[in-house]
Amino acid sequence: MAGLEGYDRHYGTRPIEPWEVGAAFPSKYHGREVIRPLDVPVVHPLAEDSPPPEDDLTVKRYVGLGCGLASLITENLLIHPFIVLRRQCQVNPSAVKYHLVPITLVPIIIRLHQTQGLNTLWKGIGSTLLVRGLTLAVEDLVSKITPWPKEITCNSSLRSFGQHLLLKCVSIGIVTPFYSASLVETVQSEIASERPGILDVFRDGAIRLLEVGNKGRLIPIYALLPPTIAYGVTKYLFTLIVRGVTSRIMHVRHKHSQQLRGAYSRDLVSESVVQDIELHSILVSMCAADIIFYPLETVIHRLHLQGTRTIIDNLDTGRSVTPLLTGYSGAIDCYRTIISTEGPFGLYKGFGSLILQFAAHVLVIRATKWILTELTGVMRPKAKTIKPPPLNYYNDI
Repeated sequence: MAGLEGYDRHYGTRPIEPWEVGAAFPSKYHGREVIRPLDVPVVHPLAEDSPPPEDDLTVKRYVGLGCGLASLITENLLIHPFIVLRRQCQVNPSAVKYHLVPITLVPIIIRLHQTQGLNTLWKGIGSTLLVRGLTLAVEDLVSKITPWPKEITCNSSLRSFGQHLLLKCVSIGIVTPFYSASLVETVQSEIASERPGILDVFRDGAIRLLEVGNKGRLIPIYALLPPTIAYGVTKYLFTLIVRGVTSRIMHVRHKHSQQLRGAYSRDLVSESVVQDIELHSILVSMCAADIIFYPLETVIHRLHLQGTRTIIDNLDTGRSVTPLLTGYSGAIDCYRTIISTEGPFGLYKGFGSLILQFAAHVLVIRATKWILTELTGVMRPKAKTIKPPPLNYYNDI
């Protein structure tokens, strides 16, 4: 204010010292060392968007890839013995033991290994892999010579979805005779029949395709196409629906967990999280589809093996063999015959093997994830901690 330039500045009744006015503090005050206040930064962790270290994201990505590879190997190789047990139970109409729980299969597995060796439950593994590879090759070929898409997304049009289903129908129909030949190799007993060659599945499938007329109780391949295609396409649609719903639920749960922590993390849409959700949704959809369509699978397998003169292992004892003698006229007749002669649980023969298959699949994925996480934790270089120098608040005066 005008007229007050000559007055000293005061704080209350005490004159303001010069060192209190400036931003910087002097080092000496009345001949003594000044203790300066510490600069403590105020950090709000919830407001700070600090991304996780790049090394952690890389580790999570590789762990996800390793779990996906382990799931693929388990699905195609490691669970094959349980598939063999399941199919042998399904196609045997004269079996007394239904093996609805896993515990009843344990002594049977031991006896089979004692009488036939360690490789008795790995029969047909070559033909099974060849049929799966043939299915992928046929789908790829059909998608290239036709406008039908091999893959669809949630943004695909209704026309593309219909063309995709048509591609699935064509591929299943082409592979059906070879699937039938592979099924025979999977369930037939090795002590009562010759061991097939690696490529015999293509020869037997071609023979089955050319046998268009009725030959004894053998059902011609054109009569097997409608139920087989209906089973394959319906199961595929159910798998897609369950996979999409499961994936959506997992994304919502992950988002909700981020909200409970107080802030969204960049890991919400990271590649590692997407891989983990995709892996678990695929596993859940496969398990749900196998459980729901188990009775229909039993009917389809019995129709494929009728009239093939196949001799299978007797899983009531695990030490003998039994021939397959059935006379179904079609899928509906097979279903009604099973219900009337074997009861409703006859459609679920060998269900205990399916439980063992799921348990082994989950165990392999969990073990792989734990091992990879531990290995990456051990091999990761430890961060060097730098100790700050001690702060001398008081100096000698």
